[in-house]
Amino acid sequence: MGRSSKDKRDIYYRLAKEEGWRARSAFKLLQLDEEFGLFKGVKRAVDLCAAPGSWSQVLSRKLRVKISDGDGGSEEVRSEEVKIVAVDLQAMAPLPGVTQIQGDITKISTAQEIIRHFEGQPADLVVCDGAPDVTGLHDVDEYIQAQLLLAALNITTHVLKPGGTFIAKIFRGKDVTLLYSQLKIFFSGVTCAKPRSSRNSSIEAFVVCLNYSPPEGYVPNMSNPLLDHSYDVDFNQLEGPNRIIVPFLACGDLSAFDSDRTYPLKLDASREYQYTPPTQPPICPPYQQACHLRKNNLLAKEGSPSLPLDQALSSMQLSSQEQQSAPDTKQS
Repeated sequence: MGRSSKDKRDIYYRLAKEEGWRARSAFKLLQLDEEFGLFKGVKRAVDLCAAPGSWSQVLSRKLRVKISDGDGGSEEVRSEEVKIVAVDLQAMAPLPGVTQIQGDITKISTAQEIIRHFEGQPADLVVCDGAPDVTGLHDVDEYIQAQLLLAALNITTHVLKPGGTFIAKIFRGKDVTLLYSQLKIFFSGVTCAKPRSSRNSSIEAFVVCLNYSPPEGYVPNMSNPLLDHSYDVDFNQLEGPNRIIVPFLACGDLSAFDSDRTYPLKLDASREYQYTPPTQPPICPPYQQACHLRKNNLLAKEGSPSLPLDQALSSMQLSSQEQQSAPDTKQS
């Protein structure tokens, strides 16, 4: 990529590369923590839809405290009480202090496995930064995101302790009041927050739900959807005085970087741009088998000297073309 492309790259993307975060979304959770103090007293945390793992990185660095040893260095306190579980359908590169579960958040077996890793204890904090692959059709994207949020809320009711905290991404649309009303059933405090690292052009925000207090006698059940769409629109049950309105809060200092602004690299004339490798290596890339064959010299034919990769591939293509043309020759 050219120099102009580097200058126009998002500032939080560049900061994430410099500080070793797997994605720029790590700053969103950091700014939410600055505003609400989410990590105080948290010993067991769950990260839903975790891949590629930036929020799990934040949990690992914040909950595994580093203390100074007096000589200018630092020592990491790896307490056995702190447990972090990351759940996603996709594979994720390992992280220190994070237990990974490759499972579906809509299955009761996933909730049971989370509790098993916590040795039967419920979680103190559940976060979810999952979002669908947007299509550009806002109504479709908002509906799919709402269903993903409800699925995260459903599994949260199985694993979160009373008084715990739940954070999830939300797309603010015309039916967002339905989601707020559903969250208010289970949490006494619900706030819609917009971190400064989240672009203003995006409709995304984050619901910060505090003090988990389910209704008396409520039994979590994965088979029942939480949101009931059979409300009567004619009576305007969620409009007028009955409408659910939650506070909207902008997180992050006004003097912080603006995600929609273009910042120059500000490099010295004597120093060139330094490439930073990816923080997370590829997980089982499609070319892994080819690399293995090339490394072990398995692309060469038996009884013949080893050939370079490009020559081996060209010979394979020529042989396949000869086989295809052989029947035509016989017919002629």
